[in-house]
Amino acid sequence: MPSPRHDSLVHLFRDRPQLAVEILRDLLGQDLPATPLVRLETTTFNTRPSDDIEADLVIVLGPPTGPVHAIIVEIQQDTSKDPRQLARYAAALWLLLRCAVTVMVVCPDARTAEYYARPIDSGLPGYRLQACVLGPAGIPAITDPQQAAAQPELAAMAVMVHGRQRKVVEAFAAALAELPDDHAPKYYEHAYSMSAPEVRRLLEEIMTSTTWPVYSPFAREHYGRGLEEGKAEGKAEGKIEGKIEGKAEEAARLVLLVLATRGLEVPDDVRDRITACADLVRLESWAARAVTVQTVHDLFGETDE
Repeated sequence: MPSPRHDSLVHLFRDRPQLAVEILRDLLGQDLPATPLVRLETTTFNTRPSDDIEADLVIVLGPPTGPVHAIIVEIQQDTSKDPRQLARYAAALWLLLRCAVTVMVVCPDARTAEYYARPIDSGLPGYRLQACVLGPAGIPAITDPQQAAAQPELAAMAVMVHGRQRKVVEAFAAALAELPDDHAPKYYEHAYSMSAPEVRRLLEEIMTSTTWPVYSPFAREHYGRGLEEGKAEGKAEGKIEGKIEGKAEEAARLVLLVLATRGLEVPDDVRDRITACADLVRLESWAARAVTVQTVHDLFGETDE
């Protein structure tokens, strides 16, 4: 079953397919065709009459009528996948599109990266696949807030790999303040989901000690903190009800944001139910569940009925 880290990495590349091209060119030294046309392709390859095989992500360079290069992105956190499966992916996609195919494997773990960096013998004479592997050593430790703001996807991955370095997390946090309001929470959730527990605690510490809004479901007691909380200080006691309502609205927005970030479609009736809820405790529970549920309907437990 895919983990939150796996899903967040897939969404990073799905949200911005050009990221795979930039990593292959700039970090892994691959020579790719120069074209502004980059699109997502179906991730399922059919090897009729046998079976379907599905990759994490497929990105195609060039026009639909004449693709010039295809990139298969695989997220691997361990060595459980047979490397020959990657060779099958590449061969099937080549048969489908009739263009060059590159397999890029993103591995947060160094041992896993080393495993998939070995040449892959497909079993077919003359066909040996060399995957391009992005491991921890290939992800730069971004400590410059301006660079982090310019490359937020890579900065989120840097937090995942190098987050034990405080300067990396501080640069990422500073970059969030420079991003549009609707983008910053998304990148924070990616970094938070992909990181180890100790890195998450550092993220919490840095984010909750600033004047920036808190973006993660971890901070239940901090909804409404930051800019809005600062504005509310010193106001009359009669404003308490309004502040509680504002916290509920923020919590509902966060539930919807986490679901959207994970690529889950939210029907209108579910959206209405979430936004109409004024129970902060219940909303916090939904926010926590939103990180791992398989469908939006799994969000609601028996006590919510």
